[in-house]
Amino acid sequence: MKTITILWVGVSIAACLSCSDFLDVKPTNSGDSQSSIQTAADAQVMINGLMRSMTSSDYYGRNFIMYGDAKGGDLTIASQGRGLDPLYTFNHTVTANSYSGFWTQLYESILQVNNLLENIDRLEQEGTTDDFSTYKGQALTARALIYFDLVRLYGKAYTDDPASYGVPNITATLEASAQPLRATVAENYTQILADLTAAAPLLPKTPTNGYLNYYANKALQARVNLYMGDHAAALSAAEEIINDKIYTLYENGTWTDSWKTPFGTESIFELGMFPNEGDLGSASLGFYLRRLAHGAPTAAGWFMASDYFLERLGEDQDDVRWGVMDQDESEAPRLGSCYKYSGSVALEGDGKSTNTAVNIKVIRLSEIYLIAAEAALPTDPGLAASYLNAIRKRSPNLPPATAATITLDMILDERSKELFAEGHRFFDMIRLNRSITFNDDFGGITVPHREKTIDRSFYKTVLPISQDEINANPGIEAQQNPGYSAQ
Repeated sequence: MKTITILWVGVSIAACLSCSDFLDVKPTNSGDSQSSIQTAADAQVMINGLMRSMTSSDYYGRNFIMYGDAKGGDLTIASQGRGLDPLYTFNHTVTANSYSGFWTQLYESILQVNNLLENIDRLEQEGTTDDFSTYKGQALTARALIYFDLVRLYGKAYTDDPASYGVPNITATLEASAQPLRATVAENYTQILADLTAAAPLLPKTPTNGYLNYYANKALQARVNLYMGDHAAALSAAEEIINDKIYTLYENGTWTDSWKTPFGTESIFELGMFPNEGDLGSASLGFYLRRLAHGAPTAAGWFMASDYFLERLGEDQDDVRWGVMDQDESEAPRLGSCYKYSGSVALEGDGKSTNTAVNIKVIRLSEIYLIAAEAALPTDPGLAASYLNAIRKRSPNLPPATAATITLDMILDERSKELFAEGHRFFDMIRLNRSITFNDDFGGITVPHREKTIDRSFYKTVLPISQDEINANPGIEAQQNPGYSAQ
């Protein structure tokens, strides 16, 4: 049986694992999990540790963002065998390349959330005079985000089959004997919205660098409702953020430099990466996206922009977003290497002592404008065009959209250009039931595990439940995602 020990050291928390599964777990910590949190300062420590856990290489620190663009067709690989190939080739089985680190890491984070919330509830019932509201709001919002990411990895799109299996809904610390089964996609989304709704009034409306605030919560509400096809709710949440003007869009002249600026005016939720805590170095997003051997011989040139993405961005050679692109390893002039997570094409980082400890911008205001555009399109194309043009102007030579010309494809293309290498493309294509075509011809790579063009009917668009998890929780085997038999 596995246990998790939460160690309270400084302002971070480390989850110590004794074997590979997570859900068969009884959470403890170095003292007593029922009494370790006594004050608001203790809760702050827990939140610090939670934010740190979200920068893991198995989550926003690398793999989750790579998943969204490698599987979405906006990235390709120059050569096989350099790392994370299966994200692009879809070479997943229950025993190999299952990427079970997603399951383990995200449920570890949920463990931290549940432990914190239970301790806060206990202290409030005991009559504490400390105010835990902000910490409770942050924890609930974080749990909603984590579950949203989990259900997108392991469940079908809400717009596809909400009655299909999602992931286990764990909202309390578990007994050692607990072996929870999967909820439905709809049940997961119900929990996500319940957490966001409960959390919103508890959160501050001022920027909180590195933490979740009221507007991060509203941004998640906008994103989640868009994925559910609830355009009215998505638009309402997005417009509240836009109209309150706490955050502002970058002008064309400052967009490129924003990537070497931590906690800029567009950052609604940004995870801090620090040289002495969580810096992934040669395993970082920056290294995985920069050109082969650029800045260090260990930069292997793992991924580069696909021809399809470059054609999209190439509609305007003056598009400001070329500013984070640079020559890839191909011989022909080809700006396929992305430097968002290196700070700049000159590897400047974002003001820290290393150019790999670059903050992860999880939610930006530009995404909120694009959500508003998509949500408004069915009922008010003129309004949709105005929101789209706020971002489309980053391509100064393209004509503005109008009520007569705007289309969903136009919005989707703008999302690709603006949110490139931020983990959105695959999920956008799946939720909208679009086909994804892959740039398999680069470097003569071979891909026997999928067709060149897929859509959401392809079973490997969701990950398998790993064999390790099935071994620890046998009941979940009957709920394995279709197509993944024991291999």
